[in-house]
Amino acid sequence: MSEAPAIDVPAAGKREATKAANRAAILAAARVVFADIGFGAASVRDIIRRTDLATGTFYNYFPDKESVLREILDETTVEIRVRVRAARQDAPSVEDFVRNGFRAYFDYLAGDREMLELMSRNAGTIRAMFDEPAVGAGVEELRLDLERGVADGILAAHDSELMAAAMVGAAVEVAIRLLNREPLDVEGPVELLTSVFAPGLGA
Repeated sequence: MSEAPAIDVPAAGKREATKAANRAAILAAARVVFADIGFGAASVRDIIRRTDLATGTFYNYFPDKESVLREILDETTVEIRVRVRAARQDAPSVEDFVRNGFRAYFDYLAGDREMLELMSRNAGTIRAMFDEPAVGAGVEELRLDLERGVADGILAAHDSELMAAAMVGAAVEVAIRLLNREPLDVEGPVELLTSVFAPGLGA
């Protein structure tokens, strides 16, 4: 019986590391390009120029620039969802439930100016992608948290589906406009949105 050929694990690991690094380089370059000139004006060539990769390499990882933007938004949205949901956990009052969630959202974006610039410059495209799974998951998680708040007696009974959509939509619209305010203000939007939504959720 012949022996099975040896597998070069280190080489395979190096290939995977290279693939991961290339993918990350494309995503990082695309964030800069979409923030600088906008998604509509950007081309695959514009993205690749900001990396050390050949143009053809792009298509080993993404079929088009739309898929790159979707990946960027998905990664950001997943991180935001984790932070926002953790901030809402065990909120002792309706004001804390609303305020903590909005603050976690805007604190994250305030720490990522590039993402804020991308959102601001590509507002129409972002709105068109509002039904994407990653964003939709955030709305669904908020709906579940609202219903839990009602069950716990913290929040008043309400239409949780519409309320979740309204709260997420308002947060996105305010975030799109944040860059127009200098200095960048987090507390203002947080308190404004809390004053809008908390009274309607008061138990």
